[in-house]
Amino acid sequence: MLKTRVITAIILLAVFLPVTLFAPVGAFGALIAFVVVFAAWEWARLLKLGGAGPVIYALVTAVALVASTRLGAGIEQARPLFQAAAIFWVIAGPFVLLRKPTLSQGAWRSFLFLAGIVIFVACWHALVAARMLGVPFVLSLLLLVWLADIGAYFSGKAFGKHKLAPAISPGKTWEGAIGGWLVVMIVAAAAVFLHAFEPTLYSALLAHWGAVRTLLALTLLVAFSVVGDLFESMMKRQAGVKDSSGLLPGHGGVLDRIDALLPVLPLAMLLLG
Repeated sequence: MLKTRVITAIILLAVFLPVTLFAPVGAFGALIAFVVVFAAWEWARLLKLGGAGPVIYALVTAVALVASTRLGAGIEQARPLFQAAAIFWVIAGPFVLLRKPTLSQGAWRSFLFLAGIVIFVACWHALVAARMLGVPFVLSLLLLVWLADIGAYFSGKAFGKHKLAPAISPGKTWEGAIGGWLVVMIVAAAAVFLHAFEPTLYSALLAHWGAVRTLLALTLLVAFSVVGDLFESMMKRQAGVKDSSGLLPGHGGVLDRIDALLPVLPLAMLLLG
């Protein structure tokens, strides 16, 4: 399993890193669109859409994404999409995690099919807008989620005693979540202090909001990275599967890799607006 994970990670880095660092924004956008469409396919499968349904749903998402490009690229142009996605995560996300409705039946299923399209299209626009602000900016945005996840993993292993959401993801702890938050705060503070690779998400928030509100903004983003992770975990638990798919050998599916990004991306773009 470890060998498979390493090989998959190397292949992914070999594809994504050069495109992110050196390719034009258009090529980056095309690659992200490819990822988003596969994530939509997995979303439909987790909502137990049978037969060719997931493929059709992915195609509908692709059409919606292409149509949304008529808005243009950038934070201001995609603001309505970011707002709609943010409303979903701020209201529906915590509600679902607290009340635990059956997501693959009735009104919730229909709602999540519609919401999913908005979420994925907003995700694409957010990443493209971030890339337009520069390679350091988009990497710092991704790094926030990665650091929160890595910090939570190691903090949870070392200190985890109090379960965060035992009915949804038994491995997650409050100590892990706090550890992930601390790692993000330390790295963000170091990046701002050293003026490293600016502009970054951290320097942009500091310039826009000041120190105290930047701390609160980063805390909000870390918190919703956890919400995104738990939301997908709940979808998988209700669907009776361990991974969103087997598209990435050793790593599960696309949603397993981007679940925490889905709420963070639109919220981050709105905080900068």
